[in-house]
Amino acid sequence: MRLTPAMQNFILHWGEMGSKWGVNRSVAQIHALLHISTDPMTADEICETLNLARSNVSNGLKELQSQGLVKASRQLGDRRDHFTSIRDMFDLVDAVIKTRREREFAPTLRALDEVMKEAEGDDTPKRTKDRMGETLRVMRMFDEWYVDFSRLPRSVHLAVLKLGAKVARFLPGKPAD
Repeated sequence: MRLTPAMQNFILHWGEMGSKWGVNRSVAQIHALLHISTDPMTADEICETLNLARSNVSNGLKELQSQGLVKASRQLGDRRDHFTSIRDMFDLVDAVIKTRREREFAPTLRALDEVMKEAEGDDTPKRTKDRMGETLRVMRMFDEWYVDFSRLPRSVHLAVLKLGAKVARFLPGKPAD
């Protein structure tokens, strides 16, 4: 696949952002390439296009598949896997959020639960326990909101996105204009 300068810049930027999000740069670049590719690509094609080692691409594809961001398919007469990224942006964002919630947010909630139990039985000062408790309460509130919101149909998600901050008009105690 021949990359135009704009395609190269997209892939490079996605790789930079990936490293800031805690994703290996080459894994993010593989995802970016598959995201903008019009056709499924084999691992060899990805290696050639991005000038990456085969082992790096194989490991990156496994990671992307485990996160549900990339799918493998077969083509008649070809024993190789052909890879595509999730095409629908809502599905892509949802997969990223779910993965990050499971990998980062949920374990933090569990750890804070344990810390709060531990603090009840030791000499942790009340103000410190209150602060830790507030942290846990707000994090739970965000998590419960996400779980509830994620169950809603896409049409509701779109409506909320289109409303944006305008939704504040419908809430009590809105700030004065």
